[in-house]
Amino acid sequence: MKLVSDNFNNGDKLPERQVLNAMGYHGDNLSPHLAWDDVPAGTKSFVVTCYDPDAPTGSGWWHWVVANLPADTRELAEGAGSGKADLPAGSLQTRTDFGSAGYGGAAPPEGESHRYIFTVHALDVETLDVDENASGALVGFNVHFHSLGNASITAMYS
Repeated sequence: MKLVSDNFNNGDKLPERQVLNAMGYHGDNLSPHLAWDDVPAGTKSFVVTCYDPDAPTGSGWWHWVVANLPADTRELAEGAGSGKADLPAGSLQTRTDFGSAGYGGAAPPEGESHRYIFTVHALDVETLDVDENASGALVGFNVHFHSLGNASITAMYS
């Protein structure tokens, strides 16, 4: 699989459009555009996540989780996780570590540089048995048992 974004390239600084508008930050808090191809045979759905492994929590930080994206999905528009563009019918955003569903942009502690890993997971099931209150870790647990493949791109922010 291959994952790309119109907003940044792998290894780039995350644009201000994808930075949180809270906690001392003044970004636009828009989820980025994401597009993928070279999907594994047998894919029945996708999950998209954004995870910060550098958060000072001992367990990282889930910034965005979208489950149950239909198998014919190959792109999410900028802002789809922020209510500024539509998500495909049947998809479901689950709870992030900010405490609610939907995209939460970058907001590392002052002076720290963090990685924001955007991943698309191809699954062998049409839906995961999760609801909007499911944590990123719970969705990840379910993804583990149904993964056919994945692709990631990483942006930095400090």
